[in-house]
Amino acid sequence: MSSRTAAGLVVLSLTLLAVPTGAAASAATDTPAAEPASAAQLIGSLGLHVAPAPVRERGGWRPPRVILVNHSAHDLLPRLQQTAPAARVIDIDAATPADIAAADATIGVCTEPVLKAATHLQWIQWPAAGVERCVAQPLLRERAPLVTNLQRTFGPSIAEHVLALMLALSRHLDDFYRQQREGYWQSWQEAPELEDLDGRTLLVAGLGGIGTEVARRAHALGMRVVATRASGHEGPDFVSYVGLPDELVKLAREADFVVNCLPLTPETTGLFNKDFFAAMKPSAYFVSVGRGRSTVTADLVAALNAGRIAGAGLDVLDPEPLIRDSGVGGVAAGALPPDDPLWRTPHLIMTPHVAAKTAAADAAGNAVLIENLRRYVAGEPMLSVVDITKGY
Repeated sequence: MSSRTAAGLVVLSLTLLAVPTGAAASAATDTPAAEPASAAQLIGSLGLHVAPAPVRERGGWRPPRVILVNHSAHDLLPRLQQTAPAARVIDIDAATPADIAAADATIGVCTEPVLKAATHLQWIQWPAAGVERCVAQPLLRERAPLVTNLQRTFGPSIAEHVLALMLALSRHLDDFYRQQREGYWQSWQEAPELEDLDGRTLLVAGLGGIGTEVARRAHALGMRVVATRASGHEGPDFVSYVGLPDELVKLAREADFVVNCLPLTPETTGLFNKDFFAAMKPSAYFVSVGRGRSTVTADLVAALNAGRIAGAGLDVLDPEPLIRDSGVGGVAAGALPPDDPLWRTPHLIMTPHVAAKTAAADAAGNAVLIENLRRYVAGEPMLSVVDITKGY
């Protein structure tokens, strides 16, 4: 992400505080000309999808009276309350059973107990792009409230992380860093041959918000980019070819790098498996920033140990989180135990799901979240509506 873009997103997150709320917001029309300039900039710069109809036309809509907020958005409570002054904005940890029962909307809250108790719930704003945990709830599918997410807001930051992993792998930085820590350099003749990205082929699996940002940056570095997407063959001019999901393995055979940017759905679970890695070139690299369960971890470890692929970079794993709980001195629930083979797999670089942990990504996500709350209060068209049946 350029410094200009990052600075713009920070400014957008701050200027959204000045967006009219309450009666003033309700008086706004649904035409683009009437949108606050900052919101219009945000939509354009991130390529956000705007719902075709105002949310006030949705059955059951009314300006929210009780909004439950997950701890992930706790720091935004003052801004959320300012944006919805007529509502009670309540941290879920401080909510009473009566508060939960009366909730019209939630931000980051989509658990079975809350869904069961909040019988008037009409809207869920998810504070991330991946919504698989939320849409997997049976009650959600039964009641079908409006669900929106933060798709595309983290794309630029995650794309830079992808490039960092690609460069680290192709330049063998993991080997050099290991030697540095051991206090011994190999001779120039023994050092691994470094590889350029220029002229190589990149396959982006999932040409959505993140995948498009990855493709844009890879093309700028001189790479040939091909991709897959479920919605059709259309794509930006910096992508040479866009295939359908059933073309993934065929395209993988010619790729020097494969980047997984797919959402987790029944169709993508376990997609990157033994057969997929066997189809890749032995000199190719696999990078994943989609969801951990889309990769069969044991198959990836086997492929790396056998040298069937050259290396891998993972920011998402199965299981997660890949962290130690330093507060109690043990391993966090779902984390890899110290003896897990992933820790010692050759030519593998792992990061603990932190690709979007940047100030620019936070600013963009917060700005969209606040803007969507403003729109819901005013009954305007919403941003980034999730198709519950598809899972994204």
